[in-house]
Amino acid sequence: MTTMTENAARYREFKMPDVGEGLTEAEILKWYVKPGDTVTDGQVVCEVETAKAAVELPIPYDGVVHELHFDEGVTVDVGTAIITVDVAPGSGDAPFAEAAEASEAAAPAAPAEPAESPEDEAPKGRQPVLVGYGVSEASTKRRPRKGVSVPEQAAADALRAVQTELNGQAPAPARPLAKPPVRKLAKDLGIDLATVVPTGPDGIVTREDVHAAAAPVAEPAPVSRETTPAPAAAVQASDARETRIPVKGVRKATAQAMIGSAFTAPHVTEFVTVDVTRTMKLVEQLKSDKDMAGLRVNPLLLIAKALLVAIKRNPDVNASWDEVNQEIVLKHYVNLGIAAATPRGLIVPNIKDAHTKTLPQLAESLGELVSTAREGKTSPAAMSGGTVTITNVGVFGVDTGTPILNPGESAILAVGAIKLQPWVHKGKVKARQVTTLALSFDHRLVDGELGSKVLADVAAVLEQPKRLITWG
Repeated sequence: MTTMTENAARYREFKMPDVGEGLTEAEILKWYVKPGDTVTDGQVVCEVETAKAAVELPIPYDGVVHELHFDEGVTVDVGTAIITVDVAPGSGDAPFAEAAEASEAAAPAAPAEPAESPEDEAPKGRQPVLVGYGVSEASTKRRPRKGVSVPEQAAADALRAVQTELNGQAPAPARPLAKPPVRKLAKDLGIDLATVVPTGPDGIVTREDVHAAAAPVAEPAPVSRETTPAPAAAVQASDARETRIPVKGVRKATAQAMIGSAFTAPHVTEFVTVDVTRTMKLVEQLKSDKDMAGLRVNPLLLIAKALLVAIKRNPDVNASWDEVNQEIVLKHYVNLGIAAATPRGLIVPNIKDAHTKTLPQLAESLGELVSTAREGKTSPAAMSGGTVTITNVGVFGVDTGTPILNPGESAILAVGAIKLQPWVHKGKVKARQVTTLALSFDHRLVDGELGSKVLADVAAVLEQPKRLITWG
């Protein structure tokens, strides 16, 4: 007979890892394997999309796929088992099948007759879980899938309690399910999450639940439970006048980040219109320079260099606000973010230590950043740790904008379209290449004087690019 230890070691569950910095969930985009497929250590088994990027996940052991716990398009919490692998295929398949049948027969009866627990019959109730059949939702610690009936859930709870008892451990009280921001809100409001009635999917406590618990005398707003799973793609009937698109992945993360930034950091935006004719001439000259051969040379390259020079001259702008410790953190490095529109939505990868790079090195880094973003290969690490950002709205023909800060950063520079306009040059009205720059900054960190100096320096470099040498 197959022992409990053998089965525990035989079936391995691979859990959703945290592929970014503190990410709590990811959506399964695509499975590359199916039950019965042989997998090897390091083989990619699926692609998931986090709030930051699409990432391929490798399996960390050899074996045969036993079960895929979730379908494509489902969002899964970090730490939840997503696939079970039989690492010792062919060894004792019969007991496993018998255990499956036993579990189906025994599980519903467990909660109905809790008093009848003779020692000689205890193994029968436990055996299905301990020999490996428990890789289904009944024995894992992940939350039950939507649509699980009450008897099935009760059976799952009973089997889990039996297993913990067998291991000599008393069942720990269930921890309320809530995301970190909701836990912080509850702590700030002095609310015990264990006393809050959850209304979110799978029993998750939402912000609305916490607010409702904090103000029980107020008339509660009607809360509708989700009765059907959200579709993975846009839903539109043939005669529909509207299309509903699920908010998830990069779009969801961007929305949350922008709301958090807009209502946390007091934004100030300043504008300047500048003659960039000389900069455009320099761009053309650099394209034929042998030191720049094979590199991507465009106005954005010199705008990035101009911003780096301005930061060097005004280093206090390169900072962040630490709300917890009530400190201003001055950064002695520049991770330059470049906002990029991709099929997956807006992302902001950054060039690490951009302040240390020469012009050819900066051009190479920009080229790699853009091509990687277009291919959808940008990693979460490439999108974390930014200090200042450039957003080039001019590529869409837009004159300027009032950009919202990337969370955790102090400034963002928007570059408008470069157009031929009448301009007074050397006392005469001439057609010159002109653009408008907009600098948004966090007014907690950057006052009007500092913000104005930074923007004026960027404009001065673009107007007279020789300042890259004299100031750089």
